[in-house]
Amino acid sequence: MCGACCLGTSPSSSPTWKSVVQVGKKRPIRTLYSKKYGVDLIRYTHGDANTVVYSSNKLDDTIRYLSLTDNKYIRYFPGHTDRVVALSMSPVDDTFISGSLDMTIRLWDLRSPNCQGLTNPLGKPVCSYDPEGLIFAAGVDSEVIKLYDLRSFDKGPFASFETLFSRVCEWTGLKFSRDGKQILISTNGGAIRILDAFNGSVLHTFSGYNNSKGISLEACFTPDSDFVMIGSEDGRVHVWSTESGMKIAVLDGKHSGPINTLQFNPKYMTFASACSNMAFWLPCVGD
Repeated sequence: MCGACCLGTSPSSSPTWKSVVQVGKKRPIRTLYSKKYGVDLIRYTHGDANTVVYSSNKLDDTIRYLSLTDNKYIRYFPGHTDRVVALSMSPVDDTFISGSLDMTIRLWDLRSPNCQGLTNPLGKPVCSYDPEGLIFAAGVDSEVIKLYDLRSFDKGPFASFETLFSRVCEWTGLKFSRDGKQILISTNGGAIRILDAFNGSVLHTFSGYNNSKGISLEACFTPDSDFVMIGSEDGRVHVWSTESGMKIAVLDGKHSGPINTLQFNPKYMTFASACSNMAFWLPCVGD
């Protein structure tokens, strides 16, 4: 979600199209097909709602840079040799990072098809930029958090935190809070965790939502960093306070299936949740 628009992919195990939905109108304004390559992870580029980068679920593991205006590829980013499982755009410039099942994390620049840097974190990675775009965090093999300085990340992490909680599920996503103080770990199990971004200690563990099938459910912070939200297998959205750790709400969006994706708008007081259909949420006056 970029503020004015959000992206959605086809509701199948092998998505082949993506839709651009304008916030407020709540209907697709453009549908673009990628039948040859398929669509997996997709991100808006920095400061531009008309271009995206996305990974494929067919043919190869090349990342593609696409113009949404005319549905033409601007550039290809070859290099990964297995499925891309993490994709994060810099919040400050035209660089992005990708993590793959080939056990590498690569740094890219939209202006060049060549990889700008590479590191081997020694395990399956999930990764994300910090809000200032100076460092990125990598979760490795669902066990360790590694912090990298983007100016020298090919030299290895400048800090590592080994998590002490038992591994009962896989990490499927990693995000910084907007204030940069916390890291949110999404999983394919029945719990998500918030870690201190400076020392890796567990601040809160959030559970009590349905995920018996081991689905990758995306969690997110609200823009003020005060709350964490996640969808569930039964189509409801659960909300916790990041200060107290208490669950404060369970929202029923009448979803027909598990909510795989949930994104809060970075500019407006709205968020979107999606299974095979997409729901837009607005606050009630007086809440």
